[in-house]
Amino acid sequence: MDYNKLYINGEWVDGASGKWIEVENPYTMEKFARVPRGNAEDVDKAAKAAKAAFPAWSSKTLDERIALMENFLSAFRSYEDELVDMISKELGAPKAFARTSHCEYQYTRVRSYIDLAPSVPMIEKMEQSTTYRFPVGVIGCITPWNYPLGQVIQKVVPALLMGNTVVLKPSQQTPLTSYILADCFEKAGFPAGVFNFVTGRGGEVGNALSTHPDVDMVSFTGSTKGGVEVSRQALGTVKHISLELGGKSPCVLLPSDDYEQAIRACFNTILLNSGQTCTALSRILVPSKDKEAIEQLMKDIVKEYVAGDPSDPSVKLGPVASRAQFDKIKSYIERGLAEGARLLAGSVPCEPEHGYFIDPVIFTDVDNGMDIAQEEIFGPVLCVIGYDDIDEAVRIANDVKYGLNAAVWGPKDDAINVALRIESGNVYINDGPRDTAAPFGGWKQSGIGREGGVYGMIEFTQQKALFDTGH
Repeated sequence: MDYNKLYINGEWVDGASGKWIEVENPYTMEKFARVPRGNAEDVDKAAKAAKAAFPAWSSKTLDERIALMENFLSAFRSYEDELVDMISKELGAPKAFARTSHCEYQYTRVRSYIDLAPSVPMIEKMEQSTTYRFPVGVIGCITPWNYPLGQVIQKVVPALLMGNTVVLKPSQQTPLTSYILADCFEKAGFPAGVFNFVTGRGGEVGNALSTHPDVDMVSFTGSTKGGVEVSRQALGTVKHISLELGGKSPCVLLPSDDYEQAIRACFNTILLNSGQTCTALSRILVPSKDKEAIEQLMKDIVKEYVAGDPSDPSVKLGPVASRAQFDKIKSYIERGLAEGARLLAGSVPCEPEHGYFIDPVIFTDVDNGMDIAQEEIFGPVLCVIGYDDIDEAVRIANDVKYGLNAAVWGPKDDAINVALRIESGNVYINDGPRDTAAPFGGWKQSGIGREGGVYGMIEFTQQKALFDTGH
């Protein structure tokens, strides 16, 4: 794979700047690859190629587009070992987790989009009119570093199936997996210009995508701050906007005789991927009367989450993704202690010598007004907050600017009633499984729009109404 090129109009081409971005392995702390530092000239070429390819691509039947996506999925599956290795290198994810969550789950996502695409309501009859859905046009996809495959799949696959063309800007920290995906689209036989990607910095490539006149929609995943800036730029040309942003998600434990399963499920969201997950349950709300017993369970269970060499099958946590991440998370741990929270597990991390490792941190005696309870830390840091009654639990759960994800554990009917009161786009009830057909997205400052399933494909369409009583 030639990481020194960009993929534009069906060809691997040199970047216009002649400059590079180095990619670091967060475990070895060594630079092991480089990619072009794309710029506005590269984006212009890619956007023009996507615009030129749009008429023919959007005119293809859905069956034709699905057949090519089936080819893509086959090629995608054939690269599994290379993808697992690359995700482990550029992100620091343990290989076992990289295989199951970062890689294999994306096959499920692609399959879900393929299977559900025929059910997207492209034509709807009304009493005196008919509405039609059409592709939006050229989609600029801006994706983050924490799930370098998943976040790309969530945007590019449904956009293409709905007849749009794409210019992808992957994260500058984890761009290498996108090269493999580009190769898969090429091998699958997608026409030139339908899929393009340009590596580079957000302030250069991202800004150029957000403002380019040939880009009709921007789909962004990242921080709320970044999403606001992208939106401001995109609205200069009144682009469609879809944003999947931050979270500070609550896990509400209703009174119970057994909390172990709930604690383990919460730990898996906030500790695996080293806490670098937008949907991580980073606040666990527990009945005050059982708080001490729950804390002891947490202290026992957290010992199972060992941080170490990502290639070791017994390791559950790798390093965090970068020095910047390490410093940010460390500063929040120090801030939590300064705010008066108590460490139930973990400590302030030492200066990294071999890998940007941060052991799991559990804060207790947390007031929901503290910074560590209000702000997205994006690391393996959990806040324990006690509550005295259900109304207080709901108030605490909702007392943040975010509303992306949540979980409620307890008797099913009671849990559903609490879940319906939580201001969040998604809520898991007990051990309810994740559903790729369900819409995913946030309330409040967690985003605009939805990804996943039929609703995620509708996001990449626009409507036209025909008023004709005889139609």
